[in-house]
Parts: sequence; structure tokens; C-alpha cells
Amino acid sequence: MKRFIKTIGDFLKEDRSVVPFVNFLKYVGPGILVTVGFIDPGNWATNVSAGSIYGYKLLWVITLSTIMLIILQHNAAHLGIVTGYCLSEATSIFIDSRLSKLILLSAVAASVSTSTAELLGTAIALKMLFNIPVKIGAVLALLVIYLVLYTNSYKSLEKIIIGFVSLIGLSFLFEVYMVKIDWKAAAISWINPSIPHNSMVVIMSVLGAVVMPHNLFLHSEIIQSRQWNLQDESVVKKQLKFEFLDTLFSMIIGWAINSAMILLSAAAFYTKGIAVDMLEQAGELLKPIVGGKASLVFAIALLFSGFSSTVTSGIAGGSIYAGIFKEPYNIKDKHTLTGIFISLFAAIIVIFLFKDSLQFLIFSQMILSIQLPITVFTQIYLTSSKKVMGDYANSKASKAVLIILAMIITALNVKLLIDTLI
Repeated sequence: MKRFIKTIGDFLKEDRSVVPFVNFLKYVGPGILVTVGFIDPGNWATNVSAGSIYGYKLLWVITLSTIMLIILQHNAAHLGIVTGYCLSEATSIFIDSRLSKLILLSAVAASVSTSTAELLGTAIALKMLFNIPVKIGAVLALLVIYLVLYTNSYKSLEKIIIGFVSLIGLSFLFEVYMVKIDWKAAAISWINPSIPHNSMVVIMSVLGAVVMPHNLFLHSEIIQSRQWNLQDESVVKKQLKFEFLDTLFSMIIGWAINSAMILLSAAAFYTKGIAVDMLEQAGELLKPIVGGKASLVFAIALLFSGFSSTVTSGIAGGSIYAGIFKEPYNIKDKHTLTGIFISLFAAIIVIFLFKDSLQFLIFSQMILSIQLPITVFTQIYLTSSKKVMGDYANSKASKAVLIILAMIITALNVKLLIDTLI
């Protein structure tokens, strides 16, 4: 934590002119792509469910998850900047071959689960907007996304996704403006932990929807789009500083959008005693309660969210699979293409097998939260290793914070499994 605070302090002391801020704006991008992963359709499903069933009471989960996310994502990006390896490559290079393959194959499975939720959300949005059947919409979305991934450069994708995130944010500002929010209750709920009866599955789903394993792999990969000289210590330090500010800025945006989802659902549905169990249902119910414009904006924002998050999920899948072969993400390389194919096309197969869309979206987030401790402990091991990170290895204080977070995540997962089995 001291390192994080020092980063902000150094940035403010370095130069009070506009130049550092302009340089920072040029750097913004990788964090936004990661943010897409936790304002995806899986989040929409869990947040709508949380808000409609429990009102504002689970807003604290968004706050806790975002704090955890800032620390974990910064640590993952830290690995990418210092070593020049993504998390998947580093796992293959520095961990025993048999163990590393088990870790990364479980991450591939998590990537498939993520892509399923993203594609399903995109298809639901297409159905809400154009009445296209969900399965056909999923196939159409898959073809467009695969084409975009294969033909667009990273910089082009980054600009597109930054634009989409901006539109999603504006959409929810509009939605929240149209409903009556109990801001006092919301303010208390953001900082006051409360676990209503039978809410553990939803809490874990919200946690899994915010802190996602594929995003840790993604961040350590895409941070390397900012070229730097690893031999120049001053350049590495500058990259670390700007990366943290980018991560902090982007995660706060994500916190605001996720909070807005719960606020909207609580104000529109919970106050009317309506428990929402389908995203399509949420869009339809907004019409009589808030108005047709709100329903349309909801569907358009969901489409932007699904498209953007499926693109980043595909990149993560390609990065994880390529890392098994100790290779970086490269859209022209067969291993990267195979990883993208597995992530996206396996998702289509799952969509054709499941009928209840919202329930699967919530279930997929549970899968992610169960895999998450594996990825987090692997990341902590690597970023705490002097062999891997040299002088930039986690300090004792940073390592302690990371281990505490990993233990909290693991404890919540154990609690979820016990509650599910009993």
C-alpha cells in the first residue's frame, strides 16, 4: 500500500504543469480494457439480480471488490512491465511444467466461461433491439468479433473500446437520472458490509464478476503495448507510475458503472417488489416503470458492453493459451489464434446447451470466482520472487496485503461451496 500512495505522491510532486497530465492521458488505455471485463454482461446479470432482490444492501461488495481489483490488477501489470512477460508466459517459464499447465488450463476454462457470458449478453442485447433469437445472435456476434480481433490492430481496438466504455457510462448516468435514488441508503450501503439471508451466492457472483482471473492475464499482456526499454530503470519506474494511475482511474470508472447498475435495479425493481431473473425481463420491465427510452438505452449499453468484453475475453484467451508455449500474444501466431478459437467457439457450444440465460450468467461468475484463487496465488508467487522480479519484487508489506486478499477470496469460495452443497 505504501508503494501505491508513494506513486500518487511522486506524480503530484514531479511537475505542477499540464505536461504530466497530458502524458498520463496518452497512457490511458490498458486499464480501460481491463475495466470492460467487469462491466460485462455477467456483471449486468449479477448486479440486476442483487439490486432487485436486496436493494442497496450489496453495494459494499462493489466497493470491496474494486479495492481488491485495484491492488491485484496493479500487481499483474507490474509483472508485465518489469519482466516483459505476461502472467501466462511467466507461469510457464518460472513454475514447474506440470503444475503450470494445470494452472493455465484452468485459466483457459475460466476464459471460456467468461466468453460465454459476454457472447450471451451480446446476443440478449441483439434480441432486445432487433428481436433476433439468442442463439442466432450469438453466432452473428461471434463472427463479427472474431473478424474484428483478426483484422484490427491493438491501438484501433483500444480506441473503439474506450469509446464504448464512455457510452456505457453516459447511458447509466441517464438511467440513474430517470429513477429516484435513496442516496442516503446507498451511501451507507457502499461502506457498510451486510449479508442478507440467502445472499451468499449473489455476493460471490458479484465478487466473481468484478475480480476476474482472465483480467489479470489480460492486464499483464496489454500493458506491454506501451513500448519501453527494460534496461533503463528510469523508464521502468515511469511506466509503473503511469500504469498505476491508469489502473486507479479506470477501476473507479468501473466502480461507478457497477454501482449505477445496482442503484438502477434497486430503485426501479426492489422498491416495486419485483425480483428480476432475466436480462431481457429487466429491459422490458423498465418500459412501464421508467419509460421506453430507458429500456432502449439499457439494451444499447448492453450491446456495447457485450461486444467490448467479448473482444477482451478473446484477447485474454489467446494470451493464456500462447503462454502455455512460452509465447506472447500475437494475432498472427497459431497458438494465439487457437486460444481465441477455444475461448470463443467453446462459448458458442455452451450457449447452445443452456436454456436459462440469466441463471447461467450468474453460474459462470461462480466458476470464475472458484478459479480466481488459483490465479491470484500464482501471481503473488511470481511477483514476490526475486528471481522473477529482481529489485521490483513485492515488499513484505505488499506481499502481506496480497496474501490477505487471496485468503479472503479463498474463504469466500469455501463458504460458497458449503452453502451450495448444504
